[in-house]
Amino acid sequence: MTALTEISPKHWYFEDFTQGLEIDLGQRHVTEAEIIAFATDFDPQPFHVDHAAAEKTIFKGVIASGWHTCGMMMRLVVDNLLRHSSSMGSPGLDSIRWLKPVRAGDTLHLTYQVKEVRPSTSKPDRGIVISVWSVRNQHGEVVTTVEGMGMFGRRPVAQEEQARA
Repeated sequence: MTALTEISPKHWYFEDFTQGLEIDLGQRHVTEAEIIAFATDFDPQPFHVDHAAAEKTIFKGVIASGWHTCGMMMRLVVDNLLRHSSSMGSPGLDSIRWLKPVRAGDTLHLTYQVKEVRPSTSKPDRGIVISVWSVRNQHGEVVTTVEGMGMFGRRPVAQEEQARA
């Protein structure tokens, strides 16, 4: 495994991703107001929106929707990686795991680990990066993982030559 790479202002191209690379994508604090607002709009199960009902569940209190957690993860990925890259979107995700509840007051920390890189065989201007996103809470516990793939453009030839110089 490659050492953890801090968020960089560089522009990421397909060639910058290597198997084992880990990128620190920062953190986000979770508030009760946003948990309830998201769940009210998109996942209004009682343990996401109702304190009294949530106390009677296995969670013993209000927790964030897993979809909200994924949305917070996506925001960190966009802000701290994709916005600074040649991203061409994603053909999809292979797995999402909600391992521990996320609660108000938690601070989530996201790492992006490159599992595999594959140049496209049909489109030479891009490649696929298969990655695992892991978010930990302030106690270091993994709360959610996402495995998926992203398409990234190849570095233009002139820039590739400059990068090697």
